[in-house]
Amino acid sequence: MRKQGFYVCLYFYLMFPANIIGLWWAVGSPLVMEPNKICRKNRKLSGKQRQICRREKEIVDEVVNGAKLAIAECQYQFQYRRWNCTTARKSFSRILRRDTRETAFVYAITAAGVVFTVTKACSRGSLIQCTCDTNLRDIASDGEWEWGGCHDDVNFGYLKSKEFMDARRKRKRGDLTTKIRLHNNEAGRLAVREHMTKDCKCHGLSGTCALKTCWRRMPSFRDVGLRLKDKFDGASKVTISNDGRSLVTEDDTIKPPSNEDILYTEQSPNFCKPRKKYGSLGTQGRICNPDSMGIDGCSLMCCNRGFKSTQITVNENCKCQFIWCCQVICKTCTSIKTVSRCL
Repeated sequence: MRKQGFYVCLYFYLMFPANIIGLWWAVGSPLVMEPNKICRKNRKLSGKQRQICRREKEIVDEVVNGAKLAIAECQYQFQYRRWNCTTARKSFSRILRRDTRETAFVYAITAAGVVFTVTKACSRGSLIQCTCDTNLRDIASDGEWEWGGCHDDVNFGYLKSKEFMDARRKRKRGDLTTKIRLHNNEAGRLAVREHMTKDCKCHGLSGTCALKTCWRRMPSFRDVGLRLKDKFDGASKVTISNDGRSLVTEDDTIKPPSNEDILYTEQSPNFCKPRKKYGSLGTQGRICNPDSMGIDGCSLMCCNRGFKSTQITVNENCKCQFIWCCQVICKTCTSIKTVSRCL
C-alpha cells in the first residue's frame, strides 16, 4: 500500500509545482493511496485533466499504473548505477526539482508508461472509450500478408498521456524548464508510438503459411526502457535560443536534438556522497562486483573508497524433479556466497 501511494505522489510531483506537491506528501495515506480520490480531492487540475476526471475516471487508474510501471523499469535500468532510481521520498523529490539527466529520464519513462498502460487497457477491453485500433484492418498488402487481428490503439494511449503529462505546463511554455520537460515527455511517448512491431499468424493447409494475418503491437516495455536508457546515455545539454522559441545544444559541434532525444540543462552530481541539496544518498553500503571493470564494479560504484566483502548463507531450491502429473519437487540446498559492499 505504501508503494501505491508513492506512485500517486509521483504523478502529482510530475504534474504540479513544488509548493503543491509538498501538500501531497504531507497528506495521509487514505488520500494518496486510492487513485479514484485524486480527482475529487485535488483542486489544481487543469481544464483537460478535470474533464477526464469527470468523464473518464478509469483513465486515472491507468495513469497510476503507468507511473508504477515506469518506476519499476527505471529501477531495473539503473540498478547498477550510483543513482539507482531510489524511491526514497526526500531523495526522489529533490532529484525532480532539478533539470538533470536523471530528471529527464523520469519524465520520459513516466510519459511512456502512461502511453503503455492506457493502450494495453484498450486492447484488453478494460476501457469503454477505446478497444482495438481498426484503422488498418483488412488493408491488403503484397498478397503474402494482410492486416487483421487487434491492433494496439497506441494513438489513444499517446493522447491521454499527453493530456495528463503536459497539461499543467501549457500556460508557461516560454521558460526553459517547461520546454525541456515537455520535450522529454514527448520523447517518452515517441519511444512507444514510433517503435510499434508487427506480429503475424500463418494461415494455410498444414501450416504452409500461404497467407499471414498481421497486427501492430507496442514494443515490450523493457525495450522502451532500453531505448530511453540509450537516450539518457547520449542526452544533450541544451539552452534556450536567442528568440526564446526553441532549444539548442550548448556545444555548436553537436547535432541538433531530435524529438526522441533526452535533454537537460544541469550537470548531475556524481552521487558518490550524500548531498541533501541534490537528492544524492551516496553509495555507502551498495552492493558491487569486485571482479567487474564496468559500472557495477566496486571501483566505480564505491568511488574508490574501497569495499568490504562478507560471506552469507543462502538457501535455494535445487535438484528439482518433475513428477507426472503435475508436480515439481525440489530440495533445499545451502550455499555460501560472498557479497561486497561499498565503504
